Amino acid sequence: MSDDTVQAELERLRAENESLKNRATKGMTLKVSGKGGVSVYGLGRFPVTLYKEQWRKLLAMADDIRVFITEYEAELKTKEKEV
Repeated sequence: MSDDTVQAELERLRAENESLKNRATKGMTLKVSGKGGVSVYGLGRFPVTLYKEQWRKLLAMADDIRVFITEYEAELKTKEKEV
């Protein structure tokens, strides 16, 4: 490989590495799973994956979920952030 090729590859890898670092600091990311579902990464150890119609049903219940959490606040636990 010529010096120019090596330098170009090094710059490409640096840019890709920086992009990945920035993505990781955002917290949560979305991806299409291998089976065509929507996966949310960053909530816990494993992704949360549902099919689009399941996400739509869940999102339609967003206000109900907020009310439920408020109503049962004393009984619900908060997961400590892992370091």
